Amino acid sequence: MGEQTRLIPEVIERRILLIRGQKVILDFDLARLYEVETKVLLQAVKRNIGRFPDDFMFQLTESEFRGLRSQFVTSKGRGGRRFLAYAFTEHGVAMLSSVLHSERAVQVNIAIIRTFVRIREFLSTHKDLARKLEDLERKYESHDGQIKAVFEAIRELMKPPEPARRRIGF
Repeated sequence: MGEQTRLIPEVIERRILLIRGQKVILDFDLARLYEVETKVLLQAVKRNIGRFPDDFMFQLTESEFRGLRSQFVTSKGRGGRRFLAYAFTEHGVAMLSSVLHSERAVQVNIAIIRTFVRIREFLSTHKDLARKLEDLERKYESHDGQIKAVFEAIRELMKPPEPARRRIGF
């Protein structure tokens, strides 16, 4: 599969998407991380399909896949993907370690699970901070416009950055 994919959290984070209100990684991104072909990954899953209920893995709908297609390069003609991608939740990724039997699979699973946990902790901290900011804002709402401007600036800084689009082409 070429050069070994680095397992740094930022590389993994870029592959985590929000679909149907769940954080997921698509089958072809997982295959790239595991350094196997997508069909090999899916064959292992299908041999053990009982381990992957709907809250662990689901297949994208045509409209979901079309919506994502603009973010990554996929072939529309021969040689391209002939079926819709599968999305794996954090639980599905954890279950993959029981069906893929390689040292690489173990290392990838550990890195992905740590990344999911890191994202969850960050979001939790962000919510706590937002709640504290609202409390402060209520406490000082009767003060002048300068304080209000400071709160608005802080709120802008707390907004999550827009996801970077994957470049297509050269």
